[in-house]
Amino acid sequence: MIKAEVASYGCWRSPITTDLITASIIGLGQIALCGEEIYWSELRPSESGRNVIVRRGADGKIESLTPSGFNVRTRVHEYGGSSFLVVNGTVYFSNFIDQRLYYQQSDQEPQAITPKTSTRYADGVFDRQNNRIICVYEDHTDVTKEASNSLVGVELDGDHKIQPLVSGNDFYASPRLSPDGSRLAWLTWNHPNMPWDGTELWVGELKADGSLGNTQKIAGDLDESIFQPQWSPDGKLYFVSDRTGWWNIYRWQDENVEALTQMEAEFGQPQWNFGMSTYAFGSANQIICTYTQQGIWYLASLDTLTCNLELINTPYTDISSLHATSNQVVFRGSSPTQLAAIVRLDLTTKELEVLRCSSDVTIDPGYLSLPEAIEYETSDGKTAYALFYSPRNRDYTAPETEQPPLIVKSHGGPTAATSSSLNFNIQYWTSRGIAVLDVNYGGSTGYGREYRQRLSGNWGIVDVDDCVFGARYLVSRGDVDGDRLTISGGSAGGYTTLCALTFRDTFKAGASYFGVSDLEALVRDTHKFESRYLDGLIGPYPQQRQIYQQRSPINFSERLACPMIFFQGLEDRVVPPNQTEAMVTALRTKGVPVAYVAFEGEEHGFRKAANIKRSLSAELYFYSRIFNFEIAQPVEPVVIENF
Repeated sequence: MIKAEVASYGCWRSPITTDLITASIIGLGQIALCGEEIYWSELRPSESGRNVIVRRGADGKIESLTPSGFNVRTRVHEYGGSSFLVVNGTVYFSNFIDQRLYYQQSDQEPQAITPKTSTRYADGVFDRQNNRIICVYEDHTDVTKEASNSLVGVELDGDHKIQPLVSGNDFYASPRLSPDGSRLAWLTWNHPNMPWDGTELWVGELKADGSLGNTQKIAGDLDESIFQPQWSPDGKLYFVSDRTGWWNIYRWQDENVEALTQMEAEFGQPQWNFGMSTYAFGSANQIICTYTQQGIWYLASLDTLTCNLELINTPYTDISSLHATSNQVVFRGSSPTQLAAIVRLDLTTKELEVLRCSSDVTIDPGYLSLPEAIEYETSDGKTAYALFYSPRNRDYTAPETEQPPLIVKSHGGPTAATSSSLNFNIQYWTSRGIAVLDVNYGGSTGYGREYRQRLSGNWGIVDVDDCVFGARYLVSRGDVDGDRLTISGGSAGGYTTLCALTFRDTFKAGASYFGVSDLEALVRDTHKFESRYLDGLIGPYPQQRQIYQQRSPINFSERLACPMIFFQGLEDRVVPPNQTEAMVTALRTKGVPVAYVAFEGEEHGFRKAANIKRSLSAELYFYSRIFNFEIAQPVEPVVIENF
């Protein structure tokens, strides 16, 4: 055995490089089943971040279908999701560059269905009786008004006429046809609600001319969130509701709603994207489902007659995008030691088969830090949750008297959750001797509605408290160096980062990835889906304008006295560049060390390999200069002003 070298934290040489992270890792997205064929989408940083549809045929052969020049991604709600469907081997998809619907048969070139207009399409289902796609339709034609959303039918024959079906509310999602094609279910909600606040589930009958009639509300309200309506093979409507404070599975039949599960667990997720799926039918009497408790996802079989829930053992702790047929279930799975993969479970033999892994790279376990799930007391005596990753590298040990720097990660959303999945973006730090705390602050999902609502009216307070108390907790345990605490986050997590550095004095440096600095600017200049999100997180605007001003870091830049690095996509419409640039200017003027790295062509989140590499290496370089440690492997320097 080779004796570990003694070296200071942050100075360790690591095999987990930015080249490894970007050259070999793909994003695994939507899954669709068609007969014995399995389809999924892949986000490929090495191809300028485009999304490609991949097919695994009945013979086991795997092939990419989307030709160069096409990018399968919809911009409905800006975050998209459910951008393709498959009907008898024909793929229908939204193309990112023009947002038109296309169809592709076999190896042929995709052909456009919808016209060149300022419209977008998502979450489609095939209406066999009328030979059309029923989908969510978002119209941006009138630039003087907010985009309009509705459900429409897009004919696949003739001139591809678009028939309006349901409109009048602010948002629509999850159009789902009954097995006999006679009824359509869907979700809808209005401002200021987000879909995890309150939605309504409706059902309507399809008339002979394809229009809808006899519509009725089945479930949901202003304070009840409905998730994933789905028809069973025998024509019963199932859905997930948080009416008890936890997202559980329900069924509507004979005009009555009944619970199939009654657990303090979450069978639902926040609907940031279309097409999210946590359950599917193996048969009319069997649901294969996934749920989360205390940050761990489980796979189970639910008997729809007895309501008996039986666990299915898998090595995965994060399970999503679940789809099933009578003999198989396909899902996206990962764990602390396994990268995300498309996994097939044979329902007869219970054998698992990995169809596609997000990377073929294997890393010696000696370089991997396993997460420790921690609970700690936060403000007002409440409990917060996080995953702690201590430094680990088989080749190094630190001096006995030294404690490692800590990066506190504040996830985006803010209505979201961190994951226990193996993430090279975390291992990049821990394998170099830098600890990471990934915080599920109050407002995160996975812990019930009450925990999710802790952030109501308290964004910029509760999330910041939970990050601060988490860092202090680790210092008190002797796990990290209290003089080298940093915080990093993107989007909403970037706002938490900026608030923590502006209004508190716990952290010594920070990194903001397209973070919000000016709440008033955000509420005035963002897209429709999130345009009233802050009503719940902060308060109605402009009625509560004073609170918006009080919680905007840009208004208190004189309080910010620690170094920061900013990363920003110049095409970002969710958090426009002017927010970041205003903060950079304020720090530059004040004389605080600041670095700014902007990327042409990037939106909200970086998709291009070169930019992902640059942001990681620049953040490492920044910390090395601020905390005065030598990086073992050379990286491209970044300009730090006022340093």
